[in-house]
This record gives sequence, structure tokens and C-alpha cells, in this order.
Amino acid sequence: MFEFVRTHQRLMQFLLLLLIIPSFALVGLQSYSSFGDSANTVAKVAGQPITQQELDGALRQQMERMRQAFGDRFDPKMMETPEAKQGVLDNLISQRVLAATANSEHLTVADPAIQQIILSQFPNLVGADGKFDSKTFDQLLAMQGMTQVSYAARLRQDMAMQQLNGAVQSTAFTPKTVATRLSDINDQEREVQELLFKAADYAAQVKVTDAMLQDYYSKNPKEFEIPEQIKAEYVVLDSAAVAGQITVSDADIKSYYDQNVSRYTEAEERRASHILIAVKKDAPAAEQAAAKAKAESLLAEVRKTPADFAKVAKANSQDTASAELGGDLGYFGAGSMVKPFEDAANKLKQGEISDLVQSDFGYHIIELTGIKPAKVKPLDEVKTEVAGEIKKQLAARKFTEMAEAFSNTVYEQADSLKAVADKLHLQIQTAENLGRQPNPAAAPTAPYNNQKFLTALYSDEALKNKHNTEAIEIAPSTFIAGHVLEYKAVTKRPFEEVQAVIRDKVTHTEEAALAKKAGEEKLAALKAQDNTGGFAAAQTVSRTKSQGVNPLAFEAVMKADANKLPAYVGVTLPQQGYVLYRIGKVGQPAAQDQARRVAEQEQITGILAQQEMLAYVDVLKEKAKVKILKPIAVAPVDGDGSSK
Repeated sequence: MFEFVRTHQRLMQFLLLLLIIPSFALVGLQSYSSFGDSANTVAKVAGQPITQQELDGALRQQMERMRQAFGDRFDPKMMETPEAKQGVLDNLISQRVLAATANSEHLTVADPAIQQIILSQFPNLVGADGKFDSKTFDQLLAMQGMTQVSYAARLRQDMAMQQLNGAVQSTAFTPKTVATRLSDINDQEREVQELLFKAADYAAQVKVTDAMLQDYYSKNPKEFEIPEQIKAEYVVLDSAAVAGQITVSDADIKSYYDQNVSRYTEAEERRASHILIAVKKDAPAAEQAAAKAKAESLLAEVRKTPADFAKVAKANSQDTASAELGGDLGYFGAGSMVKPFEDAANKLKQGEISDLVQSDFGYHIIELTGIKPAKVKPLDEVKTEVAGEIKKQLAARKFTEMAEAFSNTVYEQADSLKAVADKLHLQIQTAENLGRQPNPAAAPTAPYNNQKFLTALYSDEALKNKHNTEAIEIAPSTFIAGHVLEYKAVTKRPFEEVQAVIRDKVTHTEEAALAKKAGEEKLAALKAQDNTGGFAAAQTVSRTKSQGVNPLAFEAVMKADANKLPAYVGVTLPQQGYVLYRIGKVGQPAAQDQARRVAEQEQITGILAQQEMLAYVDVLKEKAKVKILKPIAVAPVDGDGSSK
């Protein structure tokens, strides 16, 4: 058990994350209340719908989380199975019932805790002055269709759900005797010797006849099938295709530039150095007075010798980051500094030193050291950028229009994809050897290598009636429609073509059978009378130390009944032969890893906690009267290969 937990620890943690704990990332936040017509509802929880759009969105978000978790090891096709989709739907349902329970139990989170979580999630938005960049935060949220209010509300609900989750899982515990017993099993050592009967050693005894080859060919037809294939033509409507149909004139560029000149204006920036004497605004009057007196003294000093400003700042400023630089804060634009500081800096001329400026941080003495005046970029400099922006906006509007026209035309011109391409000025392309499933060897960007599109091509409407497929969205702002040109049914490779392959298979099978027979005979003899002859040198293995033993054989060795020694076990090893193991000793290691044992007990408790949480969620689902309106299932297939 423990080797599985260790090997799959990251997977188990990730599965728990998906099943129970809501994500705080911007990607992955789902609305727990939605509206939609019944035709678009896949499930209901306490009478509230879960829509197809929510399920599709959750699938995309889970794919992104898995991609981040597993990197290059993640295969997107893992999420295209009915089991994966059902898991995502179950997750949505679990989140719904947990959210409803958290609300009914009046679990809530205070505003300071919400603020602290947001600050910890987005540390890059906190400036050197401690000010949170609310504007950039708004932009990040807007990309997800959210506002600060809705994000905080969702965060509050997620944290309340975590309280509920923690309350349930914290009740799990593992008795020490149980943990010790399991750790003893995990640590148990077995001294074993190996005797391998190699299949290849029996090659000379194998006699393969033509009848054997023919028999294998007739009994294993699936091995020699050439899958059904389709040759199809297709057209793609995406942003690139639409943009290619848009031209932007110089007059358009000039007009847009004039109307949006502020977008191409570099705002004024100012550079300043400061000396900060820190004191909180709500500090006692005596502290306020002492800080102000010290600041006034330093102000008098730098006014007397302005050239020593950097020296005085380095020695006295309590803003340690800028003090090391002689108080230099670099260039900054509007909104980058606290308001009192910014207002004072904007009134200064280059080289001037301000009076004392009080902010939430204390008293500042500011020296303005540079000004970059506002600058309007000339049209020639930004012409390409302006043209691109115009094209982008026009393409977005045109795409909406063309998407509807594309869908309608594909349906109206059902017998001719060329008519669709000609009417909408799209390029028609051809793809061959398309099966029912995406081809892993095809280019990842190939638009036709999509499960929805391939399913449509193999439908009766496209395959038997020779009509266009419907317009299918295969990616955001990307639609495809196809028309079957040729269909090749399943065929079987001729015997002569695969005869050599069959001979190899039959030969290896016969060799393995002879090796197994010899091994089993030896095993029977050893059980009657122990004999170490022919065995390799003894080695000690345990569930934490299995090097040098085939994984398949290792499982058999550790599961073998060792109450009576010596014990023997035989295992068939694919592609190798048959192996015998003699178990001579069983015992516990002299020294035990107590730290690991403690970790194992925690792992067991964690597993029990997960089980209790899942059981609790099942109870909540029953109370919420969950209904699956659109079950996720694999479409049955007829004998001729067509979907029912």
C-alpha cells in the first residue's frame, strides 16, 4: 500500500484537490448559481441547474490544472473519455452540495481574512510602497469575466467550504497498533533466490506448422484488421480566415489614431528621492511629535546642503530599500505612489526639495530629480499597431456575422462543401485516412484531428446520406465543417502479408509454453524436496527495497505464503519465460526508520480522511436530491461500425 501512496503521492493529492477542495486560482472558479433552460441542463442539485456550458468550462479548467500539475506528461486525450467527463460532473455536483451546506451552516469568512488571501495570491501587485495595484487586479479579473466584488464573494464561499472540509476530515484518526502492523508489513524483508527458465532456450524444441499459423490467423482476426478510414474535404472558419478578408485603409488608420490619440501618448513620469521617518498615523501624539521633529531637523539639513541629500537619506531614511540607493525611487507615473506623496511631487520643479509630506507611512522629504514630459507617438511610429488594432476589432465583429452565416450555409448547401467555401471565401482542404479516433501521430494543430469532428464524419448523415457535417466548434472561435469523399470499410490483411509476423508470434508462444512447463515441473519437485541447486545467490528484498527483481515477480514474492519455509513461487514473465523464487528467510530490519513510520501513519490518516469526506459528500448528494438529466455514456456501435 505504502509504495503506491509514495509513487502516486502527487496524483492522490491532485485527485483530492479536484474532488473536494475548490481552487483559488483565477482559472477554475465556477459560479455556484446559474440559469439556463432545461434543454441545456445536464444535472440538478437541490433544484438548481448545472448547465452544459458550466460542464464544458469545468472540463477546460481541469485540463489546464492537470497540464500545470503534470507538464509534458499530461495527455489531453485523458480528458476526452466518458469516465473523465463524468468525474468532472461529479466534482461540480460535489462543489454545489458543499457550497449549499456551508451556507446553511452559516459558515463565513471575515473581510480581513479575504484581503490577506488576495494579497498572498497576488504578491506582484503589491508595490514597494505597500500599495496594492487595484487597477491591474481589475484587468486580471475582467479577463475571467469577474469583478473584485464577485471574486471576493467566490473566495469567501470557497474558504467557507474549506472550513466544512476541514471539520469533517479532522475527525479521522489511525490507531497506533494498526499503523504499526501496516508498517511492519511494509518493512518485512524476504531473502530470495532466483531461477529463470528463459523462453529463448527452448527455441530448438519448437516445431511450427502451417496449420498452426493458419489457426492463429483465423482465431485472432482483430490483430490483422485495417481500420475503417475516411477521405474528407473540410473548411475551417477561424480568426485567421476572417482577418484575411479584412483590409484597412490609410484613412481608417488616420481616423482611428486621431480618435484614440491618448492611447499613443506616453504620460509624464517623474523621478524622485525621499527621506522617510516612519510613524503610524494612529501612533500616540508623543511618537508623532518626535518623528515630525526628526524629519524637520533633516529637512533643515538638506535645505542647507542640497548636494548631501543622498548621503543624508542613506544614513537616516527608514525606507530601507530606497535608503541604500540614496533615497532614489526611480521614475514613476500617475497612481504609483500614495496620494499625498504624488501630489507633493507633482508640484515640485526639478531639483526642488519639498516641505514635510505626511502619508500613512510617516513623514517624507522629497527631492524631484527628473521629469520625463508626456510624449505623443507620431502616427508613422504606431501605424502598424493601429492597423492591427483596427483589423482585430473588425475581425471580431465580422467573425460573429460569419459564424452564423457559416452554420446556416453548411446546412443549406448540405450536398456541397465547395458551395460553402465559395460563398464565404474560405479555403477548402482535404484530409485522408481519418479514423473514428484522433490520430496521435497527426500534427497537434490539425483541425480535422478532433473527436467531435470525426464523430460527425462517421455519423449516418455524413457517411450514408453524403451530407455536410454541421458546423462544429473545435476550439474557441474556431469552427469546422466537412464532407465525406470516400469511405473504406474495415479490411483484413491477407495471410501471406502477415505470415512472417504470425510465425514469430507462434514461435514465441510455444517457447514460453515450454519454459513454463519446465518451470512448473521444477516447482513441483522443489515443493516435494528442497534443493538450492541452480538458483542464483540470495538477495534480500522488501516493499521499500525491490531493486533487481522483476516488478511482476516481486508482487508474487511479497504475496507468497511464508508461514512455512522455504517457500516457493513461480511467475510467468512476458517476453522472458518463467521464473522461480525460493524464499529462505523472513524477518524485520534491524533498524527501523521511525520518521518514515510517522509519515506512513499520517498517510493512512489522510486516506481515511478522504474516505470520510467522500462518504459525507454522498450523504449530502442524497439530501440535495441530485438528478443527472443527461448521463455521460459511450455511444454504442453497430457491427458494421456505424453508431446507433
